[in-house]
Amino acid sequence: MILGLLDGRPLPRTALDERLAALRNGPRSTALPRPGSSEDRQLIRWVAQVLLTEALCEAVAAERELPVTASVTASGTASVAASATAPGPARLDQQAAVELGSITAAAYEGSAAVRAVYDSVTAEVEPSPADVAHYRALTGRPPVTRWHLVLPDGTFEADPDTLPTALAEALRTAPPGEWVTVGPWTALLLATLAIPQDPDPAPALRDAARRVAFVRWLDRERAQRLTLVEGLEHPGDPAQPDNHHRH
Repeated sequence: MILGLLDGRPLPRTALDERLAALRNGPRSTALPRPGSSEDRQLIRWVAQVLLTEALCEAVAAERELPVTASVTASGTASVAASATAPGPARLDQQAAVELGSITAAAYEGSAAVRAVYDSVTAEVEPSPADVAHYRALTGRPPVTRWHLVLPDGTFEADPDTLPTALAEALRTAPPGEWVTVGPWTALLLATLAIPQDPDPAPALRDAARRVAFVRWLDRERAQRLTLVEGLEHPGDPAQPDNHHRH
């Protein structure tokens, strides 16, 4: 009984049995499918794919000589864990987890080696200026106009639309630097400020592009280096008997 093959080398199933036991004895055990059911077999396949992803990234981290230290890993062998990252589990936000897919997201959260390889694989991925411009064109909103006003008793900033209408109109037509008095209000328009409504989208686009790049890289590595065994196929494999859709 093996978990699968990595570069032709069999990986022991022990880690899978231990991970499943931890789930079934954990605080969310009541949410798990009934043992022996089709859904339970799908859960076993899913956990197996998480472990295989972790084992693959552990091997890649060693090959790339990433800054890691030896530790006991999910695959049951002495391998790597990223010393440059926190030793505990990471937490992805919902969007990141969806973009990575549930198996890769679980491996990323639980394995420092996966996170180390992610950083290595995606280190040079950046959104192009065209991508940033396109995103801005689709989602950007015009800047908010704010007036920097001087009053007899001090200065403040305000949206022109929040000022008394008559005062705002007088300030718009007054020469620069000229005091305006309308009714009980006296003010001077010192400067007009354009405040962007949207933050710089580049960091979010960079994170999304890196997740896409990592998923594509990982799919290629899985296809080339992992061999799955009967009963532990990918849960989404249409050829395995428990992959069915019901309403």
